[in-house]
Amino acid sequence: MSPNNNKFLRIEELVLYFGTTHGVVQAVDGVNFELDTNRAVVILGESGCGKSSLAKAILRLLPRNVAAYNGRVYLEGNDVMKLNEEEFRQNVRWAAISMVPQAAMNALNPVIRVGDQVAEPAIVHLGVDKNEAVSLVKKMFQHVGVPEDFISRYPFELSGGMRQRVAIAMALVTSPNLIILDEPTSALDVLTQANIFNVLKRLKKELGISFILITHDIATSSELADDVAVMYAGQIVEVSDAHHFFTKPLHPYSQKLMASVPRLHENQEPEFITGRPPSLINLPKGCRFKDRCTFRFEKCDEEPPVFEQEGRKVKCWLYA
Repeated sequence: MSPNNNKFLRIEELVLYFGTTHGVVQAVDGVNFELDTNRAVVILGESGCGKSSLAKAILRLLPRNVAAYNGRVYLEGNDVMKLNEEEFRQNVRWAAISMVPQAAMNALNPVIRVGDQVAEPAIVHLGVDKNEAVSLVKKMFQHVGVPEDFISRYPFELSGGMRQRVAIAMALVTSPNLIILDEPTSALDVLTQANIFNVLKRLKKELGISFILITHDIATSSELADDVAVMYAGQIVEVSDAHHFFTKPLHPYSQKLMASVPRLHENQEPEFITGRPPSLINLPKGCRFKDRCTFRFEKCDEEPPVFEQEGRKVKCWLYA
């Protein structure tokens, strides 16, 4: 399949497996999705479904136990998977695509001032001197709502919300076109979560940045989402625009996810998904969701489903 040059990011058949003493973990298994400029795609799914591994695969942040890593990642029409490690580090990682990892306190060095940490990517990747880097840090702090005098503080002197804003500023300082957010608000209280998402929405509007938001929090993700991709057992099983997904999800797993969210204005009890996801080492034949699905029929046991329907894509034999 040739790249679609109209798409800012296009991922085709991306695979990332890990070798363990128990077998090969198929964390990312043939993932496909696209992202336009100045759009936000939310990747939803339970813990352990491969969301964070997908982020690592896109940014080539690979551990030593990689058993398989292949596929195509087109960035503005160019397949960056063909770049060697040094070319990728110089031209893609942190330059064109940056990342806000889980738990900002763990991402920040506790013995280095936050201003120096935010300045470092600009010095390394943009080649600017320290004075210019400090000016960029102040500009980024203004964008994310961090007081300028915090530049000389240490991470432990900041609240959880402020540390998360600093992590976002660090991702912004090289002016990337895409930021991957891996559970950016998972350790924060509800009010701080809302404030962080307001910052992200404003950055998207003002700077024209695209986002990949990785989360299992459906309620907060709807604040930022333009599109939604649902991940289950290492694969994307549904891709939709946000409006249609949040009003009428198609895949049975997506429907169960939406039914688990408490509703403020409906007299409806939240539901739960019975069973548990399959092992990524011993994946079942046919549909990977079949053991938890109320619509299971014979074909689900025999063949893995493929994407059906134009516009809204769903990997389920109900729509064949």
